[in-house]
Amino acid sequence: MSGPSDEAPRSLEGPRILGRYALYDVIASGGMATVHLGRLLGPVGFARTVAIKRLHPHLAADQEIVAMLVDEARLVARIRHPNVVPTLDIVAEQGEVFLVMEYVQGESLASIARMMREKGGLPRPEIAATILAGVLHGLQAAHEAKGERGESLGIVHRDVSPQNILVGLDGVPRVVDFGVAKAVDRIGDTTGDGQLKGKLAYMPPEQVGGAVGPTTDVYAASVVLWETLTGRRLFGGGNQLEVYDKIMKGTVEPPSKHVPGLSPALDAVTMRGLSREPRDRYQTAREMALALEEASPMATASKIGAWVEAEAGATLRERARRVAEIESDSAMVPPSRQSLPSSPSLSDFVPPPRSSGNSSTRALLDAVPHTQLSSGSATDPAFGSLPRPRSRRSLLAASAAGAALLLVLGLAFRQSQSSAVPASSPPVAESLAPIPGAPSSAPVRPATPAAVDSSPPQPEHAAPSEATKPGPAQPGATRPGASAAIPALQRPHSAASTPVKPAASVAPARPIDDYDHM
Repeated sequence: MSGPSDEAPRSLEGPRILGRYALYDVIASGGMATVHLGRLLGPVGFARTVAIKRLHPHLAADQEIVAMLVDEARLVARIRHPNVVPTLDIVAEQGEVFLVMEYVQGESLASIARMMREKGGLPRPEIAATILAGVLHGLQAAHEAKGERGESLGIVHRDVSPQNILVGLDGVPRVVDFGVAKAVDRIGDTTGDGQLKGKLAYMPPEQVGGAVGPTTDVYAASVVLWETLTGRRLFGGGNQLEVYDKIMKGTVEPPSKHVPGLSPALDAVTMRGLSREPRDRYQTAREMALALEEASPMATASKIGAWVEAEAGATLRERARRVAEIESDSAMVPPSRQSLPSSPSLSDFVPPPRSSGNSSTRALLDAVPHTQLSSGSATDPAFGSLPRPRSRRSLLAASAAGAALLLVLGLAFRQSQSSAVPASSPPVAESLAPIPGAPSSAPVRPATPAAVDSSPPQPEHAAPSEATKPGPAQPGATRPGASAAIPALQRPHSAASTPVKPAASVAPARPIDDYDHM
C-alpha cells in the first residue's frame, strides 16, 4: 500500500472470515492495497480490533507483489518503536495474503492537512516539529533494525510521505507502510530495474537514479516538514516530468518565505534536510530529530491529540461508531470449521502412580474426578479455530485438585505402611536380632545375679501377686512366645534395690487422622 486515498470508506456485505480474523469495512485505499477494519476473534471470548491490509485483486495474483507484502511483514516485525505501527500477524487464506496491523485511532497527516487547507489554517510550528521529530525517531529504529542473527537489515522506508504518517488521538505520530522498503538481505528486486518505488514528489535526486540509504528517508521527511509548516506542495506539477524537473533543478525556498514568523533555526533544520547532495544532509534520522527538538519547542501529546480531534473529529467519531458496531457484533460471527482440541484434564498435571500393581492406589486415583479446564463451549463463535489457552482460574483449580490428589495418595501410602505394624508390638527384646557370632541356643547370662520381671505392667498402688513377684533367674529360660534363637534380656541391678518395672511396650501406630495435624 502506497498510502490512503481520499475516497470514502465503503462497507462489505457482512464480515469475511479469515481464519481467526473477521474482515470489515475499507478505511483507506492506495495504489497497492486497501486497509480494512478487522476483528481478532480469539479464544475464551478474547477479541481485538485491528487493521488488515489487503492487496488489490489484480495484484493479489502477482507472486512478486505478494512477496513484497510478505517482506513488509517480516521487516516491520523486526522494528520495535512507539513511532512505528507494529505488524501483528500475516494470514494466508483463500489464495490471498493479508497483513494484520495494530489499529490506530487517528488520521493520516495527509487527511488532516487537507482538512486544514480547506479551512485556510495551518498547524502551529511546534506541532509540526514534534510530529516530524517522532517520525524521524521511528525511521531511525527502522534503519537500526537487526535480524534474528544480529545482522543489520539495512531497512530504508523509501516512501515517507504524509499518507504514511498516522497521528493518533493519543498524540503519537506513527510511520506506517513499509511496503516498498528494501533490505540488503532481500532476495531479488521485486519491481524490476528502473521502476520507481514510492512517490516522486518526496524522492531525493539520488533515489530517482536508484540509490537509497538512510539519508533518503531524511530528505523525504524534510519535504513533509516543509509542506506541513507551509500548507503548500514543495514539488507540485501537472505531470511526473514537471515534478522531476523541479526536484533536479528547482530552487527550494525556506518555509519562512511563505509563513512569516517561523524561527530561523527551524528554517535551517528544514533546509539542511532538503540538501540535494546526501553528504550535506543530516546523516541519520536521529541527528535531524535532535536538531528539531533544539530548534523548536515541542508540543505535548495531549496538545497534539486535541489538534487531531479538532481537525478530524467528525471523521473519527463516525469511524469510532462503526468500530463500536463491529465490536458489539463480533460475537455473532460464525465459528471456524476447525474444531477445538479437547480440554486438558487433571491427568495432564498429576502423573500416574509408578506401580501399576497397587490396586488400592489405582482405585483411589480412579475415584478422583478429572477436572476439565474448559471456560466455554467449543461451539462459542468467539473462539474461532485457536486452541483454548488455560486461564489463570483454571490453572489454580487444577493445582488445587492436584494437591488434593497427592494428599489422598500420601495418606493411602501411610495407611498401607501402618497396616503392617501389629496393634500391640512385642517388647524391644523380641525385636532385636541375635548377636553375630553367638550360638543361637546359648542364652545371655547377666554379669551379676538379677531378677527378671516378665510380668505385665501393674498400677503403682496395686500389690504384686504371688504369680507376678520377681524370683531368681533360671538359666536358659526364655519368655513365653519368644523365639529360642532370641534370648530374653536380663536387666542387672543391685541386690538392695527394689524390683525394676518392665519397659513399656512400643506405642501402636498413630491413626491416619492424626496426620492431618502434622
